[in-house]
Amino acid sequence: MSAYRYLQLEQQEGCATLWLNRPERHNALNAELISELHRAIDAIGSLDEVRVLVLAGRGESFCAGGDLEWMRTQAVAPAESNLEDARQLGLMLRALAQCAKPTVACIRGAALGGGLGLVAACDLAIASRSAVFGATETRLGLTPSSIAPYLIAAIGERAALGWFLLGERRSASEVQQLGLVHDVVEPEALEERMQRLLATLRQGAPGAQQHCKWLLRELRTLTPGSLEQLEESARSLASIRAGAEAREGIAAFFARRKPAWVR
Repeated sequence: MSAYRYLQLEQQEGCATLWLNRPERHNALNAELISELHRAIDAIGSLDEVRVLVLAGRGESFCAGGDLEWMRTQAVAPAESNLEDARQLGLMLRALAQCAKPTVACIRGAALGGGLGLVAACDLAIASRSAVFGATETRLGLTPSSIAPYLIAAIGERAALGWFLLGERRSASEVQQLGLVHDVVEPEALEERMQRLLATLRQGAPGAQQHCKWLLRELRTLTPGSLEQLEESARSLASIRAGAEAREGIAAFFARRKPAWVR
């Protein structure tokens, strides 16, 4: 962990948890934390022994968005430096969204701005009932440019635009209704619910889970109902059905035993 200043990594039973660790700044994103997240996500994505990547925050907040001191500095930086800095945030979010492993956001406290983007870029999200979510950029004269593609993918364009324009903070129950969060539990039950979710994810075949993530990204680029989409879906099914994981999973079902990937 000496490679990271603002992250803590914990690995246990096939799960790698990345803890955002700037609690005194409510885990607000700056250039260094963004860089560390990108490096860590890429590294974890390549580890065969890791089945799931979890994002969580130390202290009172999940992530309070962009560090305003950092944002103020970039606002007066040379144009190319400002652009490159913004590009790095986008690249980190893309790395998270395209990580080969299933990704889970575990949210306590505030998830604002860029923190909301981290939640949206994850595959699954579980939140404490006391968590608060906000797309508040317009109230600071900013726009949610980097997080917009992921929030749109998660909740739809109309819901996302309304949130961006209003700049509101919303409760965990409200964002669950939008589909951004998959489960909301009492604060004291969050860890136990996370462990049950991880156990459930480990029931799935890792290659099949990875293929699901690739398939949805691929189908998103094709016209719904088109012959191209039908053909891509057919190729996907045929290739996976003939693979080693499918053979093992079906054999285990008929033998009434656990498949090899379940320990």
